[in-house]
Amino acid sequence: MANTKQKPTIILDNGTIAPCQEPVVVSASRSTDIPAFYCDWFFHRLKVGYSAWTNPFNGVKMYVSYAKTRFIVFWSKNPRPLLEHLDELKERGINCYIQYSLNDYEDEKLEKGVRPLAERIETFKLLVEQLGLGSVIWRFDPLMLTDDIDIDKLLKKIENIGDQLKGYTEKLVFSFADISIYKKVKANLVKDGIPYHEWTTEQMEEFASRLVELNKTKGWNYKLATCGEKSRFPEIEPNHCVDDVLMIRRAYNDLKLMAFLKTSIKPMPKQDLFGETEPLPDDAIILDNGTYATRGDNKDSGQRKFCGCMKSKDIGQYNTCIHMCEYCYANTSKQIAAMNYKCHKDNPFGETITGK
Repeated sequence: MANTKQKPTIILDNGTIAPCQEPVVVSASRSTDIPAFYCDWFFHRLKVGYSAWTNPFNGVKMYVSYAKTRFIVFWSKNPRPLLEHLDELKERGINCYIQYSLNDYEDEKLEKGVRPLAERIETFKLLVEQLGLGSVIWRFDPLMLTDDIDIDKLLKKIENIGDQLKGYTEKLVFSFADISIYKKVKANLVKDGIPYHEWTTEQMEEFASRLVELNKTKGWNYKLATCGEKSRFPEIEPNHCVDDVLMIRRAYNDLKLMAFLKTSIKPMPKQDLFGETEPLPDDAIILDNGTYATRGDNKDSGQRKFCGCMKSKDIGQYNTCIHMCEYCYANTSKQIAAMNYKCHKDNPFGETITGK
């Protein structure tokens, strides 16, 4: 029998009709820093109802409708511009959390375009005050080794930030810079004279064990997690950056989102006459209203092998981030990124990030 289900369409700015995707969960974005540089663009496109995205593999322009969007995961090194737009999300019934890459490479000038560290820490706290504890995840990502940065220095940098974020975050996510697998990253580091070192297995194990100990001795009690790492370390879990568990905890009252996540919510079991309580399922998610949830398999099979993220639609574009980080994997070159940002400024509310 033929499939008679009609594919979704969207009316474009020019009045024509085009096929589109209708994601329930949006990632904004692994490919660029939308909150820092394209926040006004994104919220304008959210109001319009769609944006355009160019497939980086085949160059085909595709359209993304926000008609069914219920949750957004923001990724940023400067999400401060979001503060002006959070009420818009609430009005639309869209929930969110933020993956906040809060590193300290100021002395080494590896992130020349990011805001001063003190300002970024202040932004973290302001966002938590608006969104609540657990809504802003601290990432020290990636962990870079150079002639000037060793494990001791990295841990001192983490300690400084970790002390200031105590009470404002529940988790620290990190990954080890893997330069060799990104040819353009390696080429750019060599071109700019950055004396990087690849991590050895022994160094990763030493760092992980010392971070666990630091977390205990400082009394942070952060949940420690790695992003996209093959190696496993004691007392450190593999992260799920686009995380259905966190979405359920933050938005369990959103029935449409719960249906998409294949979530079942049940009352917590009570003791019987003999004081016995039925055991919870191993994957039970304890909620704050006397219930617990379970969910189906939402894993995104299209991501890297060791990525734990669930399915989402990323609406960003490579070669558009102008933080100009020396280790950036999302830009082919700083020059191309700067050129694309200029195109955006010439047409700041166009269908695409670049305005093209």
